[in-house]
Amino acid sequence: MRYFIVILVTALINLAPAGTPLATATPSHIDEHTSLEATVAWINNYRIRRDLHGVPGAVRALSRFGAFKEPEAAGIYIGFIAGIIGSNPAKAEALIARMFPLAAEDHWIIVRAIAYSGSPRWKELLHKFAARMPGRAVMIATYLDGKLPTLDALTVRPAPTTMEKLRDDISSPLSGKKKPKKIMLEPSQAVLDTLWGYYLGSGSYGPIFRIIEMLPMSKDRNNTERLTVGSMAKYTLATNAARDPVLLSMLKSARKAREQPKQIVATLDEVITAAETAETGRIRKDALAAIEELKIKGPAYKRQVSTWAKVGQGALAVGCIVAATTGHVELGLPCVLGGGLTSAALFYWNGQ
Repeated sequence: MRYFIVILVTALINLAPAGTPLATATPSHIDEHTSLEATVAWINNYRIRRDLHGVPGAVRALSRFGAFKEPEAAGIYIGFIAGIIGSNPAKAEALIARMFPLAAEDHWIIVRAIAYSGSPRWKELLHKFAARMPGRAVMIATYLDGKLPTLDALTVRPAPTTMEKLRDDISSPLSGKKKPKKIMLEPSQAVLDTLWGYYLGSGSYGPIFRIIEMLPMSKDRNNTERLTVGSMAKYTLATNAARDPVLLSMLKSARKAREQPKQIVATLDEVITAAETAETGRIRKDALAAIEELKIKGPAYKRQVSTWAKVGQGALAVGCIVAATTGHVELGLPCVLGGGLTSAALFYWNGQ
C-alpha cells in the first residue's frame, strides 16, 4: 500500500534577522518592472526597511507575474497588503489608490486585503474603491453585508473530546437538524499564510498571537486537517523564530502571559526551545509521524471506541456510529511562479 504523501509548506519565505544577507539582494527601488524574485525578497525584508513608498509597485509587479491567480496560494500576499493597510491607517487610502491600475482579474486581492486589514475604516475603503473594481461588486457587497468572514472572524476552536465526537456522530444523522452556521474563518493553510503575510507587512504581535492560538491543533489526533495546520503553525513559528530575534522575543512574552492555556504553554515551550537551539528537525519529524499515524490508524476517538468495545466497557453500539471524515488534506505547493519560486515557501516537508 502506498502511503499518502504529505507536503507541508511554511507560511513564510525566510525571516532573516537584520544584517543577514538574503539569497537575493533586496532592491533599493521597486516598481511593476521589478523581477518576481527581487519583489519577493523586498517583501521579505520589508519589516526591516519599511519602504512604504514601494508597496504599490510591489503589488503591481506581483500581479504582472501572476502571483494572484490562485486565491488559496496567495495568502501571504493578501496578508502582506492587509498588514500594510491596517498598520498605516492615515496613508491607507493613498497607498491603495497607487496600486491601480491593476489587472481586473486581480482586483479580488485588493478587496480581500482591505476586508482583512482590521482597519476601522475598512468598509469605508471598500465603498471608496468599489467604482474602480466593478467586476468585484458582488464580492464587495458580500463583505459589507457580513456574509463573508474577515480575518478578525478567525475562530480556533478546541478539539472535541471523544464523547463529544461520539455524540455528534450519532445525534446529527438521527436528528436531521443542522445548527445555523455562524460566519467565521476556519484555520487553514491559506489562513496561516495570510497571518504570516500580515506579520511581514505590519511587524505586529496580533497575527503571531493568532498563530499561537493554533498550536493546540498540533496535538489533535482525530482530525487530519487540524493536525496538519497545527503542525505547520508549530514548525513555522520555531523555524522563523530561530532566524528572527524580534519574533522569538514575541514568543517568550506570549509564554509569560498568565492567561495562556496550559496546552498552549507546553507547546510554546517546545517551539521556543527548538528556536533557541536551532533544533527544528524534531518538530518536523514528530509532526509527520503523527499525521501518518492518523491516516493509517484513523481518528484516535474511534480507536478508543474500538478498545472499549473489546474490553466490554459500556454498551456502545459501534455499528450505529457514523464514520467520521478525516479528510484528505492535499496541501500541495502553492502555485509555482518563475524559476520554481513559490508564493509562500522555502521549506518543504515531504513524508511517505
